[in-house]
Amino acid sequence: MKQVLQSYRTGELWLAEVDPPKASPNGARVRTHASLLSAGTEKLMLDLARKSMVGKARARPDLVRRVLQKVRQEGVLHTFEQVRDKLNVPVPMGYACAGVVLDSEGADELVPGARVACAGATYACHAETNWVPRNLVVPLPDDISFEEGAFATIGAIALQAVRQAEIRLGDRVVVIGLGLIGNLCAQLAAAHGARVVGFDLSESRAALAETLGCHRVTSTADDAREQVRGVSDGHGADAVIVAASAPGDHGPLSLAVDLARMRGKVVVVGLVGMEIPRDEAYAKELDVRMSMSYGPGRYDPEYEERGRDYPYAYVRYTEQRNMQAFLEAVADHRVNLEPLITHRFPIERALEAYSMFEGGEPYLGILLTYGEAHRERTLPRAPAAAAEKVAAVEKVKGRVGLGVLGAGSYVRGALLPALRGLAVDRVGVVTRTGASAEQAARAAGFRWSGTHTEQLLEDPAIHAILIGTRHRLHAEQVILALRAGKHVFVEKPLCLSEEELAEIAQLQQTTGRYVQVGTNRRFSPYTAKIRREFTGRDEPLALTCRVNAGRLPASHWLRDPVEGGGRLVGEGIHFVDWCQAVVGFPIRRVQATPMGAGPTSLPGDTFAISLSFGDGSLAQIFYAADGDRGLGKERYEVFGSGRVAIIDDWSAGWVHHEGRKQAFKLGRGQKKGVREQLQAFLEALRTGRPTVPMDATWHVHHATLAAAASLADGLPREVAWPRPEPDGGEEGAQSPSAAP
Repeated sequence: MKQVLQSYRTGELWLAEVDPPKASPNGARVRTHASLLSAGTEKLMLDLARKSMVGKARARPDLVRRVLQKVRQEGVLHTFEQVRDKLNVPVPMGYACAGVVLDSEGADELVPGARVACAGATYACHAETNWVPRNLVVPLPDDISFEEGAFATIGAIALQAVRQAEIRLGDRVVVIGLGLIGNLCAQLAAAHGARVVGFDLSESRAALAETLGCHRVTSTADDAREQVRGVSDGHGADAVIVAASAPGDHGPLSLAVDLARMRGKVVVVGLVGMEIPRDEAYAKELDVRMSMSYGPGRYDPEYEERGRDYPYAYVRYTEQRNMQAFLEAVADHRVNLEPLITHRFPIERALEAYSMFEGGEPYLGILLTYGEAHRERTLPRAPAAAAEKVAAVEKVKGRVGLGVLGAGSYVRGALLPALRGLAVDRVGVVTRTGASAEQAARAAGFRWSGTHTEQLLEDPAIHAILIGTRHRLHAEQVILALRAGKHVFVEKPLCLSEEELAEIAQLQQTTGRYVQVGTNRRFSPYTAKIRREFTGRDEPLALTCRVNAGRLPASHWLRDPVEGGGRLVGEGIHFVDWCQAVVGFPIRRVQATPMGAGPTSLPGDTFAISLSFGDGSLAQIFYAADGDRGLGKERYEVFGSGRVAIIDDWSAGWVHHEGRKQAFKLGRGQKKGVREQLQAFLEALRTGRPTVPMDATWHVHHATLAAAASLADGLPREVAWPRPEPDGGEEGAQSPSAAP
């Protein structure tokens, strides 16, 4: 297997071919899918190893003292031999990874095939296979990818620092140093209800942190003092977390003492000089604390190596339980990791990844990937069905270059703002008029603007095109983009006819490019929560969707069958797609019924859609145009497995189970999945694995077009899976489709 090793004697780093580790008691062997480089710890190891022996001695006087003690006890010659042997032993790099359990011994909870995150130096290494002790392994939630799982270790470090700060709702918190750990500290502090001020000398890191939870950010010490005075009414910060990496520099700790309030807390998690300005700290009676890596259990061989857990009642959050809590925060969308990932390298190019530490190109989260791309954010496995293989699409190497075709109000107001903080190269914007193109490009940070589609199609820097034009143009523009070799993100609907759908499907298969449609509801964190509630179900579901859509003028373009396709195809596809994403099985039958025309109604604007699924599930969509705007627009209910889950207008939810009602709220405002769908699209281009399989995309559109036909004559329609079974038999009777 491949593994990254380093010589501590010479500093040489290499990718070795070594035998996989053997199974040992109280742990599991894990096949790695992703591992995370630590820009702090691993860079420090590299820098130290490359020093001369004198340099090493100056940098680590503690080791020199240990060597001298050994000389006194065991003699010069014996000590020299031991030191030489120690320096010649290769050091495994890395301590944070995620993958799949191969086998375990003495750890029955770690079953083969389980998806897990792993921690620990010498254990969770940059290697294709690792053996990891049981207390350093945690299961991955269903909605967590392996890449996100690789952050569990760093996340536990950040979470332990936040726990040491004892943050309460309304606290004013400062985070000094906005690298990976500092940024996660800021997000976690905000999730605890604090107002966070972030400080970093890098303006770009500060700007990123502002999009991910910081109330205010700054890059200068004087401004930091002013910002803290402003948010605390002059009292100072309740807690200051020092997450900077500045070995030997006492400045960060001095600034922390300066920013803290009387009797405040200063928590040190970064590597900084520890000389405290005694008089000021004394006068403020500050509580200065160290944060111990991942949490209780770290450095204790009884816990880490022998698998002896601390009692839950007395040590609520061990390092393992910190890792688990962090992953839950990611799954609940209280922590956003995607903007922190700046680079990905396959394990074969690991040395290139480490060259990022040499300077030049800015970096933050650097991931190593292993083998075939893994399954990202999929539905719980549907019962009694063989999972379908997801066809790969052509990957984009490096940063995805994006062009925008059409920048109407929704694109400008929702999609382009959602790109903020995402790892994407904003290249060009094309709209009908030059002024609107220039304004949209300038506001969203694109390099150029224009009025001709050919400008996007011919620009080699553009890998993908976001299409946000009128509905009648979608199919034509998707076809042009595919023929030009571009990936496509197109606002719903993809097309307005079966003929257009068939042509796009054929062209996509020929070109190997990815087509994702902007049916964002399936990507909402509320949808993810609903899917988790019904994980492992063995019986059908019943779904209801109520849409209080509101009236549109008779002349509105969406109501025009040619221009907009009508409200069922133009907007109703959102709800057909959501039902399919939650159920996870193909739609087998659809029937749509319009409300009768009256003096105040608009025919075709109010209707009901009934869906029947391959596993026996049923869904009812009621789309009303004649209601009162004072009522929220959308409400969803899912019944099954002895529970009911409810989403109310994408801003709140409830689960009823065993006579109890549990409310949940996933962030401020509505969470319709707009940003998440763009994240998923970019991830699909990086990995070559479609977040929504193409067959599912074609299937949902086929079902929606069938519903529109049913609306016209009132007759039910059978809906076939778009691809025959391998044996050439009946079409897709048991083929489930995936969701993000």
